[in-house]
Amino acid sequence: MSGAGQDWEDESPERLYVITGGRSGAAAQTFSLDLVTLIVAKAAPRPGIQPEHAAIMRLCHSPLSVAELSAYLKLPVSVVTVLLGDLLADGRVVARAPVPPAELPDRSLIEAVIHGLQQL
Repeated sequence: MSGAGQDWEDESPERLYVITGGRSGAAAQTFSLDLVTLIVAKAAPRPGIQPEHAAIMRLCHSPLSVAELSAYLKLPVSVVTVLLGDLLADGRVVARAPVPPAELPDRSLIEAVIHGLQQL
């Protein structure tokens, strides 16, 4: 018979079930989260919260994407989205869309700038 530590593997389905309380990412996700959604903690974790929630809050002192959180925590994205749903519902973190890429200026403006530079 193996020891309790060996039965409770880090990525076992049982561990993931316990972490999420049996909830799935789709059922718990009331917020629109995708892999590039940025997460920022509003404060430091308080004592007594679930260790995974505390880890997310510690990691998110500066913005991190959902994909980065999943990688740092070594948890599937579906589990991370469940945990983020909890934190978002409690107002402990903020989710925001990534900064959209800048729009390219009009071609005529670029040509005018080039022409002006050539005149120098």
